[in-house]
Amino acid sequence: MPLHPGPAETPAVMTAGTALATAPGNPAGTSAGTSAGTAGTVPGEVAELRPARSAATDQDGLVATDLDVLTGPGAGALLTAAVATAGGEVTTWSVRQVDHRPGRSTTVSYRASVRWPHGVRGETLGASLGRPDDAQRPGVVALADGDRTAVVWMFQDDPGLPALRPLHEPRALARLLRDLCVPDAGGPVRLQVLAYRPTRRAVVEASTPRGRVFLKVVRPDRVEALHARHALLADAGLPVPRPLGWTDNGLVALAPLHGTPMREVVRDGGRAPSPAQVLELLDRLPAAVRGLPRRRSWSEGAAHYAAVIGIVLPQEAERAARLAAAVTDAVAGDPGDEPTHGDLYEAQVLLTGGRITGLLDVDSAGPGHRADDLGCLVAHLETLSLLRGWDAPRLRAYAREHARAYADAVGADALAVRTAGVLLSLATGPHRVQEAGWREATSRRLDAVERWLDGTALR
Repeated sequence: MPLHPGPAETPAVMTAGTALATAPGNPAGTSAGTSAGTAGTVPGEVAELRPARSAATDQDGLVATDLDVLTGPGAGALLTAAVATAGGEVTTWSVRQVDHRPGRSTTVSYRASVRWPHGVRGETLGASLGRPDDAQRPGVVALADGDRTAVVWMFQDDPGLPALRPLHEPRALARLLRDLCVPDAGGPVRLQVLAYRPTRRAVVEASTPRGRVFLKVVRPDRVEALHARHALLADAGLPVPRPLGWTDNGLVALAPLHGTPMREVVRDGGRAPSPAQVLELLDRLPAAVRGLPRRRSWSEGAAHYAAVIGIVLPQEAERAARLAAAVTDAVAGDPGDEPTHGDLYEAQVLLTGGRITGLLDVDSAGPGHRADDLGCLVAHLETLSLLRGWDAPRLRAYAREHARAYADAVGADALAVRTAGVLLSLATGPHRVQEAGWREATSRRLDAVERWLDGTALR
């Protein structure tokens, strides 16, 4: 698999590893090259399984049943059957993340404890319904449930992220790190999974005793554009990770940045950036960002997020739909043409001594409204104030400080409706990550949406 070089780099070659159907790979935070279990079914082979179903249905019974199959008690049978084909036994499991797309598909990730012939360890597993192409990918197990087929995989065999598998093949990983000039590439390598959205993206930190590199894995059809975005912004002097190269199977290698995530600084009451610093950062986005493909803003997706909430929390369906309609009406027909980051919030910003020294996750950079970026940051700061155990009064005051300054910059109405739109998207978060008390947390976030739409949020 060719490694396409980053700016001013020398071309090199990466040898891709052979996919092993459902063979266990490395758990997050262990050294590459851990012994693998025995491979199981042939990719695409469908085994029969009928997991237990709940009798509960709603106005969209098929979608509700899909959710139940992948998140209810019957999901354990799916995971057990799939892992057994590789010679393992699931001893415990829990839902980690849910990506539910009403009327289309449902994808879930799990944390499981698996007993292998060589011992017990934690594994990240994934499963999908409504994504028939997943069943044709290497390393997955397809399990029939009546007229539907559930697809189950281990992290390294994610059907949408083929670049993950070579990272768990020691020779392929060593070659990649050597190509990237990482010191001690031929020695022990520690892989730590920093982020994972099944079938969509993963971020893995690869560390040797004397070096490290960040490996962002996306769907192959998005990798070249992602590398180009990083190169564009880095060349413009933005503090984004410098791109080191990319592979056709969906991997972008990024140089490390220095700094502490703004979320940690804000949580701990440290020295956080002022609104003026954030505005200055956005002013540095080059005009060429306007020529990148346009991505739908969070506010433009309000109806989708309301539908998700309505399915998982029917008692809030009417309120969520009403709030989404208000957001949609306010932003309709005005997509904007300003350079934007596209997903600006405190976890994407690195700080050193209160100064912004890093800007992460530029996947969505493109044309839009400055108010979209500012509303995104305000909405996330507001959400932090709603988290249990966090300093709500201090965080709320910090969010208001930024909101008032941004209202002066882009207009109070524009900021309010876009903040409300992002908050509505964040209201799906408690269920997606299976937070304890997610129903109450969802309702609290909808309360916040209402405050931004009725004009009381800044009073």
